[in-house]
Amino acid sequence: MQFISRTRKYQMKLSVVIVNYNVEHFLEQCLCSVRRAMKGVEGEVYVVDNNSVDGSLKMLSEKFPEVKVIANKVNVGFAKANNQAIRISSGEYVLLLNPDTVVEDDTFTKTIAFMDSHPDAGGLGVKMVDGKGQFLPESKRGLPTPMTAFYKIFGLSKLFPHSKRFSRYHLGYLDNDEINPVDILAGAFMLMRRATLDKCGLLDETFFMYGEDVDLSYRITLAGYKNYYFPETRIIHYKGESTKKTSVNYVLVFYKAMEIFAKKHFGQKRARLFSFVINMAIYFRAFLALVSQFVSKVYMPLLDILLGYGGLATISYLWGHYTVYDGVGSYPVHPLFTVILPVYLLIWLVTSYFTGGYDKPYKIMNSVGGVLAGSVLALVFYALLPESLRFSRALILFGMLWMIIAVSLSRGVGYMLRLNDFKYGKTAKKRFLVIGNVEETHRVELLLRSTSIKPDFVGLVTPTESFDVPQNYLGNICQVPDIISIYKITEIIFCSKDISHQDIIDKMVEWHAPDLDYKIAPEDTLSIIGSNSINTRGDLYTVDIRTINNVPNKRKKALLDFTVSFFGIIFWVILAWFLKKPGRFFKDCFKVLFGGYSWVGYCTVADHDNLKLPEIKKGIYNAASIVKGEIDDEAKARLNVMYARDYTVLKDINILLRTLPNR
Repeated sequence: MQFISRTRKYQMKLSVVIVNYNVEHFLEQCLCSVRRAMKGVEGEVYVVDNNSVDGSLKMLSEKFPEVKVIANKVNVGFAKANNQAIRISSGEYVLLLNPDTVVEDDTFTKTIAFMDSHPDAGGLGVKMVDGKGQFLPESKRGLPTPMTAFYKIFGLSKLFPHSKRFSRYHLGYLDNDEINPVDILAGAFMLMRRATLDKCGLLDETFFMYGEDVDLSYRITLAGYKNYYFPETRIIHYKGESTKKTSVNYVLVFYKAMEIFAKKHFGQKRARLFSFVINMAIYFRAFLALVSQFVSKVYMPLLDILLGYGGLATISYLWGHYTVYDGVGSYPVHPLFTVILPVYLLIWLVTSYFTGGYDKPYKIMNSVGGVLAGSVLALVFYALLPESLRFSRALILFGMLWMIIAVSLSRGVGYMLRLNDFKYGKTAKKRFLVIGNVEETHRVELLLRSTSIKPDFVGLVTPTESFDVPQNYLGNICQVPDIISIYKITEIIFCSKDISHQDIIDKMVEWHAPDLDYKIAPEDTLSIIGSNSINTRGDLYTVDIRTINNVPNKRKKALLDFTVSFFGIIFWVILAWFLKKPGRFFKDCFKVLFGGYSWVGYCTVADHDNLKLPEIKKGIYNAASIVKGEIDDEAKARLNVMYARDYTVLKDINILLRTLPNR
């Protein structure tokens, strides 16, 4: 156990410690709110970076020079990183704060005042809400005894959320709006008296991730202090406790941390019982997680296989029996039913995958497009087969019609049942409402239109209740409920430069609706941050140069590379008549198929690494290939940024069509 000196004089009132790991934009927003909350408080802020590679350190030096930074060369874990800053900090109170949080402007003054007036308080936690303004139950927690853990693991706490017996993990029987002593503080916001840390020690570094907050909270109570739940101020916590609960890794790490806690603090008999319960939970939850992940990924392809093969087999039998053999015979089982039809079906499934037919939410048009593309490939495959295996092109055409009907029906039923995994037609475009003063709302509007979101509508609203609104504005903040209804708003963006974080949280809670999301646009940043549920890590809108690396575009690019190379090799003899260097093209086809190349990539630039472009394969050609004459590195860098930001597969096709005949 690690202790700090008891003789140290407090040089300031508050030391804020934030551990960061590759969450640059969330950290920036968090520090913006901390900077506001620090007004009137004598304090210091430490950021301990666990070897981030996302530009966090550069952002800190440029925008928050007052922050004291500890830059680790490796990821030392949450507990050790916090301890590094605590040991050298000098505040009477120490606050451990997550980087994916937003504090209210008066959070520090209110919590410090409470601690000053309650000398029995060793630690304090606050009311937390998620990115939609919903209360997070982990704001107040009980000690995870064996029975408490049992009730939570097997769902009894959810069945009886207000029971003193069954809901002890999240203390569901306590009023969310009343101050109460609690057993455990949430690691997202832990305010502690330094004198308490002097007595009970720092975070136990045995815990790499999860459990260290439980352990320290418990040791605070063992030292004779109380932990308090203080709901008179709030924070936004974008990443809720339930994040990644379907992840096997989460299950293993979290429950193993609880086992370490039990062995450390409970008697041998209770520790064995707790260990037994925890291991049961690990295997049970891990099994459920694996099953859930497997089923969610394969149930639709499996359904397509069953429907597809059943339909193909029926069509083949009927066509062969009544058309080819005049009712006195049928196609041979082998190889038609055992080889040829499965190959056709596989082609349709693969092309459906590349066209996004298995992306969630499932869309009918993506699946139909995959079937149509697969039918073209199946016909090509048919033409390459020896005569003995060419049964009939009609099987492919009728099979195509059946597959279109089958995938449309399966997706249509899912849509009619309003299942989350299904979506008919195109994804509905988002309709935004930006709340702030004139200059800031226009800045955010331009930022939105520079992202990959492509908003369908952006309305502007002033943050005051005055009815004297500027031209082109929809109204003021008191009219927002009506504006939401009239203009079908799906997301609200608050300009934090013009609105206090307390008012932002107030409005999130007041306007809460299941189909309404919230974001915050920090001052002087190129990012808009929020989260659509406690089950999501957090959403980020920023000037996006990552479009090229989103899943659909990566898949389309790979499909284009394969298609051009495959057909280029097959029809090379014909294409050679139209190419200046057919030998080079032939070699390039093999390089793309097997050599780790793409047909189109970035231009070669001396300082490529400094551009922070998404990684893609090295290209045979690039955007500069269609530019006449020489261009400098600066122009090439701009082309690379535009290529990554505005990528569509049509850009690659255009570059190839304009380049190949001349190369």
